[in-house]
Amino acid sequence: MTLDPFYLIVDSAAWIERLVPLGVKLVQLRIKTMDEAVLRAEIRKAKALCARYRCQLIINDYLRLAIEEGCDFVHLGQEDLLTADLSRIRAAGVRLGLSTHDHIELETATAAEPDYIALGPIYPTILKKMKWAPQGLEAISEWKRRVAPIPLVAIGGLNPDRLDGVFEAGADSAAVVTDITLNDDPETRTREWIERTEKWR
Repeated sequence: MTLDPFYLIVDSAAWIERLVPLGVKLVQLRIKTMDEAVLRAEIRKAKALCARYRCQLIINDYLRLAIEEGCDFVHLGQEDLLTADLSRIRAAGVRLGLSTHDHIELETATAAEPDYIALGPIYPTILKKMKWAPQGLEAISEWKRRVAPIPLVAIGGLNPDRLDGVFEAGADSAAVVTDITLNDDPETRTREWIERTEKWR
């Protein structure tokens, strides 16, 4: 499979409604804690919006809800992978993305035969406290050699000025959270990401 080089990650359907119409083609809905009924409503709204704008929606973590709501792509962290029923994921026709931060996690991820593997953080990130040091561009090249032909997603501390280096190192897609959601003008920043990733499509 191929991934769009611009991979937006947001924490609400409201963000999807705001930014996907600008031309975003790949978005992850990552909500950490929420009442299940409200979460289900968010997933439904996000799914409808992405269908309208022909954007690939990826649901973070909530595997059961994603399957029940007919979503076709989930992203799991290593802890979630440990308890995930991979046969159920495949039987439901759901594609799978997995996070990795070190070599042990990479081996675990590749054994699961995912549809893409994410590596991070590439640069220092303010999104959450990490026990892993920034990986750097060299790790992207190493990971790409080890996972190819599986697509590789780079995440962590990325901004438009760092994109060429990330793609030249071998990443297939660049994921972003705070560089857009904490920007004073998220719409303009989103358009900049779209423009700067255009040549890598």
